[in-house]
Formats: sequence, structure tokens, C-alpha cells
Amino acid sequence: MNRILLTEDDPNLGLLLQEFLTSRGFVVELATDGNKGLQLFLNAKEPYNLCIFDVMMPKKDGFSLAKEIRQNDKLIPIIFLTAKAMKEDTIRGFRIGADDYITKPFDRDELLLRINAILRRYHHTAADVVEEAVFEIGQFEFDANLQILRHQNTQQKLTSKEAALLRLLCQNKKQSVTRSFALKLIWGDDSYFNARSMDVYVTKLRKHLQADSNVQIMNVHGEGFKLMD
Repeated sequence: MNRILLTEDDPNLGLLLQEFLTSRGFVVELATDGNKGLQLFLNAKEPYNLCIFDVMMPKKDGFSLAKEIRQNDKLIPIIFLTAKAMKEDTIRGFRIGADDYITKPFDRDELLLRINAILRRYHHTAADVVEEAVFEIGQFEFDANLQILRHQNTQQKLTSKEAALLRLLCQNKKQSVTRSFALKLIWGDDSYFNARSMDVYVTKLRKHLQADSNVQIMNVHGEGFKLMD
């Protein structure tokens, strides 16, 4: 049974979402501010499968909470809830590592669909990664099983989305990977917000690979991306 950490400072909305998701088969623990959410996460007897964080909260906002969660668990899926539809906030959320972003007011069934889609992708990606081999990328070695990128005496642990995207590029090295295909495979659909999220992850991968100047993730105009080494 999937466990969800819900952190929402509006007690009425929080209880409604908790009851709704519980009725759909989830175990949901509710915190009313960011500090309480962090304590629940750190002291959990069983690990959570997904986090849902309101952005605007007292004591610790959702972005700050997500950053601290990411220091302890780089892979757990995170959905942000916000009353604002600001483009800058959306991009900031994805840079922190959000898997989705939903603006209030929202339909509960839509939230449920997004939760299920993220959990399916998360489990699907994890299963796929186990089957993959080790890729050579210029001076780098990418262990897709462990989601680790190695370069000389250093190594970088990748997030699930970074690993999934790099694996896809490695599997199609020197060939164009279309944006739409990558978005539908890894994010579930090719919406505008998911496309912006993917751009953030491409930028992250480029930084991880910058130690070898021969390795490039190239933009292919009107198509997508291509990994060259």
C-alpha cells in the first residue's frame, strides 16, 4: 500500500484530501506546516512513496521543505500544490526536483490521476533501470542499475528522472531523441510544464557531464536532443 506525506496548512483542505486519498487506498499522514512535515518524514517508521507539499506554509514553505527532504531522499516523488500560477515558481519547483505541480483550485480526481501516473512511472523506471547495463560516455561511465555517473575518481548519484533521461539518450547515442517521445516516456505526457521540467533536467545533466568537453547534449532544432561524445 502506497504511503503519502501530505503537508497542507489549510486544515479543511488537508483533511478533505486526506480522507479522499485514504478512500482510494492510500495511507496518508497529514502535517499542517513545513516543520511538522519534515519531522514526520524523518521519523517515519515506514518510508513514504510520495510527498504532496503546499508551497505557501508557515514556519517552513514547501520549497524549503522539499530541499531538506531531497538531502535525505533524492528519489522520492514530490508534487507541489500552490494557489499561484507564477511561471517562476513552477520553474523553481522543478529545479528543486518536483515531479509535478498543480494549481489551486484543482479537481481531486485530477490530483489522483497525477499521483497514479507518477507512481506508475516511478515503479516502471525503477524496473527498467535494473535491466540496463553500464554505458560509456566519453570519459564517463554511467551505471544505470545504480543511477551513478562516474568520472575518474569521482561519482555522482543521479535522481530517477536524471537517470531515466540519460539512459534514454545513451540508448540513442548520436541519434535525435524527440522531446515528445522523451516526455511521454518519462513524464507521462508532453504538457508545457513537463517540457519545462525536462529542460531543467537536461541542464542538470549537462553540468554533470561538463568535465569532458567532448561530451555534449545537443539541441536538435524542432526535434529534441542528441547525445554526442
